[in-house]
Amino acid sequence: MNCAVYLLASERNGTLYVGVTSNLVKRIYEHKNNLADGFTKKHGVKMLVWFEMTSDISAAITREKQIKKWNRLWKLRLVDQSKPYWRDLYCDIVG
Repeated sequence: MNCAVYLLASERNGTLYVGVTSNLVKRIYEHKNNLADGFTKKHGVKMLVWFEMTSDISAAITREKQIKKWNRLWKLRLVDQSKPYWRDLYCDIVG
């Protein structure tokens, strides 16, 4: 099974959200269409700015917990290092 750890943002350098899922396309669709109640809906966090795939859900959950403990600057650097233009990666994963 493919799992993903992902980072959503409200805008460049905006509010961040770290999540984990076994179906990245479906989960991001839910965030984008306000189908996921909670933090992302409340704060308008809908832009997929980073993700990392793994074949093991345990590894994905461990990585999510690790990133959640990071300070904000480290999370911003993670996005900057992989996608310096802060573009929404949703179209890339939908195809």
